[in-house]
Order: sequence, then structure tokens, then C-alpha cells
Amino acid sequence: MTLEYNQDGIQIYQADSLQQLGALADQGLQVDAVITDPPYSSGGQYRGDRAGQSAREKYQNSGTAVEYSEFAGDNRDQRAYGFWCSLWLSDCFRLCKPGSPVVLFTDWRQLATTTDALQAGGFVFRGIGAWDKTEGSRPVKGRFRNQCEFVVWGSKGPMETDGPCLPGVWRSPIKKSDKFHLTGKPTDVMLEICRIAWRPGSLILDPFCGSGTTLVAARELGLRAIGIESVAENIEICKQRLSQRPLSFNNPAAVLQAAFAGL
Repeated sequence: MTLEYNQDGIQIYQADSLQQLGALADQGLQVDAVITDPPYSSGGQYRGDRAGQSAREKYQNSGTAVEYSEFAGDNRDQRAYGFWCSLWLSDCFRLCKPGSPVVLFTDWRQLATTTDALQAGGFVFRGIGAWDKTEGSRPVKGRFRNQCEFVVWGSKGPMETDGPCLPGVWRSPIKKSDKFHLTGKPTDVMLEICRIAWRPGSLILDPFCGSGTTLVAARELGLRAIGIESVAENIEICKQRLSQRPLSFNNPAAVLQAAFAGL
């Protein structure tokens, strides 16, 4: 468990999430929100399908011009996935302040399992949002497109009634210029989702930070963030992205004024 990055209110640990979450909870850390995109363990009907494929084989077409790094933890069957999520969500529950929101990405295969795991971890289940990947998602003749991925969200007990009114659907295509990970989410989507932690200086926890999009979005909004990632190559990508200037603003006060206008 190594602290690999610590600048401008952003920290990144290279560690297994279960180990690091427990250690942070034992230290008494308290966070304002959990926002994360865990490995879905989807893409195969049987356990053997998942165990026999690498992440690249599952999520990337052959002959793709850009090859992204592998990622760990994507070979569990559905029941094991649910148990595993319950474990790390229980540690997140310990880390969250009362009322803190938790937001989890998932796909259609693991949607029901994720809602169960959220509640098994102790959180109140509050709803589902959808990321519409647009018509650029892969088509299959004679079938509906798998055009959406989902966010399952809840909170640690009752929530505050203040804050911005946020959308429940985000329509954004995957852009090559904004893709740094096999299953990375668009930065503009994460900017919208991170607004759930609306108080200036709030601390977001991402236990599976991948290429760092949650961390980049948090910094852009003037928030703090802790990311945990086990793959060294992904951590280097995080560092490179965070070394760049903010996306739209150089003044954090201007970011907050624009993002939270109308409160």
C-alpha cells in the first residue's frame, strides 16, 4: 500500500482496494462521497468465459489502433461479484460521513446485483441514472443496442436537502481524445456526477480510480479526492493527466461559481 501521488488535494494509493479501504477506515478517515467505476465482471455467460479472457479480449476489438492497459478483478461470477462488492462497500460505509452519497457504475448484466450489494453494504438505495453512450455504441442486427451503462446510487442514511438539482441521464459519446482506459468514462459525465459532492472542498473517494477521470473531475470542480488503483500503468496515466492544466478554468473559484450557479 503506497501513496503514489499527493498534490493539490488529490491522493492516489497503489493498493488492493479491500486492504486500503480497511486501513483508511481504521485510521478514522471520513469522506463526503464515494464515486467509482468498479470492474463489472460482465461479458460472459459462464464463469469459464470470464476466467479465460483478459480484459483486453473482452472489451477491445482485435486490430484496434490504441491498446489500453489491463485491469484486475474482472473475472468473478455474478454471485462472487455481489459478495465482493458487499465487502468493499461495507468499508466505504465506515469511511462515509452521515448522509454521504455513493455512486456506482454498472452495466445491464450486473444492475440487479449492484443494487443488492449497495444495500448489503449498509447504504440506502436511492435510484438509478443512465449514461447514454449515443448511437456510437456497437450495433447488433435484429436487437436493441446496449447503448446505456448505469449508475446505482444511494446514501449513508438520510441526505441533506440542499444542493443542485442534478440530471439522471447523461448523453455523451466515447471520444478517442478522452479515452485512457479500456472501460473509461467521459470526463464530462464525471464532471456532472461529481457535483453530487457539492460543498466546496468536499472529499471524494474512488476505490477503483483506473485512469483517474474521477480525480480529474474533482480537481476541476475544486474538490478533493482519494483514488485507489492496483495497476501501476494506470497510476502513471493518472499522474500524467493530473499534471496537465485544468480542463476549462485556471481559477478554482471560477469553477465553483460556474458549476454550482443558482444554488
